[in-house]
Amino acid sequence: MSDFLELLKNRRSVRKYEEGKDIPEEVLHQVLEAVQWSQSWANTQCWEVVVVRDPAIKEKLQETLAPKNPATKAIVNAPVVLALCGKLNSSGFYNNAVTTKFGDWFMFDLGIATQSLCLAAHSLGLGTVVVGLLDHDKAKQVLNVPDGYELAVLIPMGYPAKISAPPKRREVAEFTHTNGF
Repeated sequence: MSDFLELLKNRRSVRKYEEGKDIPEEVLHQVLEAVQWSQSWANTQCWEVVVVRDPAIKEKLQETLAPKNPATKAIVNAPVVLALCGKLNSSGFYNNAVTTKFGDWFMFDLGIATQSLCLAAHSLGLGTVVVGLLDHDKAKQVLNVPDGYELAVLIPMGYPAKISAPPKRREVAEFTHTNGF
């Protein structure tokens, strides 16, 4: 099996991190390079990434999470939280007009960038979890995200304290259709 498939199969959502173990800048840079090289609509590269290390800001971000969100502790315990934001009216647009049935394409591009980021982090021995159950507008205010951009996800990242077992997955034959649905 390819190294990529092994990487994909072994990546987990990690919510518990080794205490006191920071992420070196050069390792963080490698993770951010995965975002840099992610594909995007017409190469718009509509993403912006806010890197949060400040404990006080992480506490304010934690307050934006929905009650009982399983990632609540991860936001403050991870040495780094990455906030992925997308530029509006860029991806999926030509000549300032939307060109797709689904409108602004920024969420699709940020999804690709998020997957690239999480797999790169895993390849470097880091754990991540994608957090989307939050008050996006409040988190946007905490991070001073300007108008014309949306905050899509928060991604706590650190060295895993615990790796969970893989969840059950559907078999390929269960979701594959040939020549029609």
